[in-house]
Amino acid sequence: MGLDRRKFLKIGANLSIALPLMPNIIHAKGIEASKINSGLVKNGSVITAAHWGILKLSIKDGKIVKSEPWEKVTNMDNPLQHYTADMVYKSRIKYPYVRKSYLENPDNPKTELRGKDEFVRVSYDEAIKLIAKELKKTREQKGTQAIFGGSYGWKSSGNMQNARILLHRFLNVTGGFVGVSGDYSTGASQVIMPYVVGSIEVYEQQTSWDNILKHSKYVVIWGADPISTLRIAWTTSDQRGLAYFEKLKKSKIKVICIDPIRTDTCKFLNAKWIAPKPNTDVALMMGMASHLIAKQKVDYNFLETYTTGFEQFKSYLEGKEDGIKKDVKWASQICGIEEKTIRELAENFYDNPTMIMSGWAMQRAQHGEQPHWMLVTLCSMLGQIGTKGGGFGLSYHYSNGGVPTCKGGVIGGITALSVGIWKNGKFKGLAQSNNASEGAEWLQNAASYSFPLARISDALLHPGKTIDHNGEKITYPNIDFIYWVGGNPLVHHQDTNTLLKAWRKPRTIVVNEIYWTPSAKMADIVMPATSSYERDDITMSGDYANMHIVPMKQAVLPEGESKDDYEIFADICKVYGENVFNAYTQNGLKAKDFIKEYYENALNQTKSFGEVFATPMPSFEEFWAKNEPITFQAPNENVEYIRFADFIEDPILNTLGTDSGLIEIYSQSIAKYNYDDCKAHPTWFEPIEWLGNASKEAPFHLLTNHPANRLHSQMCHTSLREKYAVKGREPILINKKDASKLGIKNGDIVRVFNKRGEVLAGAVVSDDILEGVVRLCEGGWYDPDEKGLCKYGSANVLTLDMPTSKLANGNIAHTGLVNIEKYKGDLPLVTAFKSPKGAL
Repeated sequence: MGLDRRKFLKIGANLSIALPLMPNIIHAKGIEASKINSGLVKNGSVITAAHWGILKLSIKDGKIVKSEPWEKVTNMDNPLQHYTADMVYKSRIKYPYVRKSYLENPDNPKTELRGKDEFVRVSYDEAIKLIAKELKKTREQKGTQAIFGGSYGWKSSGNMQNARILLHRFLNVTGGFVGVSGDYSTGASQVIMPYVVGSIEVYEQQTSWDNILKHSKYVVIWGADPISTLRIAWTTSDQRGLAYFEKLKKSKIKVICIDPIRTDTCKFLNAKWIAPKPNTDVALMMGMASHLIAKQKVDYNFLETYTTGFEQFKSYLEGKEDGIKKDVKWASQICGIEEKTIRELAENFYDNPTMIMSGWAMQRAQHGEQPHWMLVTLCSMLGQIGTKGGGFGLSYHYSNGGVPTCKGGVIGGITALSVGIWKNGKFKGLAQSNNASEGAEWLQNAASYSFPLARISDALLHPGKTIDHNGEKITYPNIDFIYWVGGNPLVHHQDTNTLLKAWRKPRTIVVNEIYWTPSAKMADIVMPATSSYERDDITMSGDYANMHIVPMKQAVLPEGESKDDYEIFADICKVYGENVFNAYTQNGLKAKDFIKEYYENALNQTKSFGEVFATPMPSFEEFWAKNEPITFQAPNENVEYIRFADFIEDPILNTLGTDSGLIEIYSQSIAKYNYDDCKAHPTWFEPIEWLGNASKEAPFHLLTNHPANRLHSQMCHTSLREKYAVKGREPILINKKDASKLGIKNGDIVRVFNKRGEVLAGAVVSDDILEGVVRLCEGGWYDPDEKGLCKYGSANVLTLDMPTSKLANGNIAHTGLVNIEKYKGDLPLVTAFKSPKGAL
């Protein structure tokens, strides 16, 4: 079961989950969609939403001509908000296509030609029938374990047109599928943190910003760049996180940024910059911990009351396990930070209310389970967890964590509830059943099988292989049919060249996609999907704040023959028969019917608040016709919220979700797993590739940060790229001294390479990065020449595809070494954003 972040962020979102898939009960009277559909605006404006905020679109003659924020919240411009027209009109897939060899013979599709073969345009009906036929064939011949429902990604902001959930819903009603667990963003932390603090933590609400601004003396931003990453949110950004950083800048709070890069956030806040070597954060924290013990600046009362296992960890620090004392000198030699600085950091954090805001980058590394576990251990020693102005937070850089939660209606969304029959422990879909009501069980997000997301290549290449994962054994299925929507795995996954080999193994790959992404070009059947601006939907702003309910009215007509994912899957269901179609659509409901239901469920929630509720919601018809967001306010108790305060007040009544009910510095459960790469307490492990073992062949540590001007690979195809690209390539940040030694100047094109692959990138020479480190942001579209050189600069061509450890099996995108040289050949043409052969 893939991680759905909204499941953790929207407590009320499941209020309607018990309803949607009971077709004989729900919507007995139906909804007259015509009453709430006022038609497209040919000339005027439309309010909608994207991950980067609530937008006002200007329409002229049925075309988007301008895009701007609906409201001005900060003095910082968000460039992502101005390129909506490009998101509709550039690099579009307008018609259904089938790869030539696949169309000629699906049973012998010459999978080695994926990405090389030309495409053939087919009719929509022909494509629908072909998908249904080949899916049925695969299921009948090889079973449910052969069907992979991919689709990890940020999809669109809407709650109804959630491509990933719609795909899983479709695959469930036709017989089940193989899914994934975890995500790329927080693959290690979301597994380790439940052992440590009893919750996933990375997607939890944070101590409120108002509390920090009032009580903190120090704010430490460790391995994060919120000024860049808060331009986006999982649903749609409420933008208040950036506004709070503006307040932080004006405050008297001392800000420290610990990062190998002097980030935009560091510069914006005029913060003190401390630059450790990449992947050495654990060692730095251990040096601080050892110094606190030596100086007797440890809150032992906190440790005794609220934690378990500190003595075992202390023995490890003292070298009683391995003979190595993890003192300040040891830490300094590993991380490259002066001993004096390590001591000062430790003492300042102990002596002052300090909020440590950690990013997720440090856990996207080999042994990524360790940094946040060690951070919690350090903060426990400081004794500030659950206090005013102190503690730690793992989500201040993401989706506006720390913005107080508002009180209002919460919009639900489409579900992947399984509609089928379970017999003898096995799933039997409605497509295989003559009796739709016989013993049916209704299960949310019920993938029949799953494996860790970051192991996709390994699973495709090695069916039948058994791996350790989080205390269990998982055996990879033999996947022969991939259906992927709402994502771009050929760019997002590590070690692209290995993934390409894996991607050519299954017989069939189907993609619903808006744009000719690298992943779409590597498919067999491509269905043209609408963008979120060509269909109706509804969402909320603020993944933590729940601040607005936002209408996402269709702004323009769909390009070409593109259709909503919901409609595409409904039409495939028709091929399976009326029984399956009715199960998927709840007896023929349209998208607008679901949207109205979600809104009215939220409306009913607000009615339960009584007369004191200050923000009444109009009827759905009024809301939709007015086309304006509804804004909710935060109650005082949420403005004053302190993470873990209830636990600190009474650790017996408010126990954590760990085995002991306390913060676990030592985990008995993990100890029982006996993993060699994840011990029972925070541990320093030397990474497989880092500056400590750099060589002449690969002397530079590569960081693959989230880009400031994209959402992963989204918007890479837009003209916003012209603002940051260097001679049409992805920019790579290089230290001035390193560049000088290599004879590289600002604006030069360089070849970045290692044993995994090679890319071209444009040099940005600066003092804003640690010597020996380079940064090539992830998300650039993969664009290979005939020899495999990526002409545009996709970072994952260079990254390692290894698990963090046997515990979490997360990705290690920030662990890896590369070499760089000035490129002296003729610059090849970038073709990443053009249609493939045979496509219009």
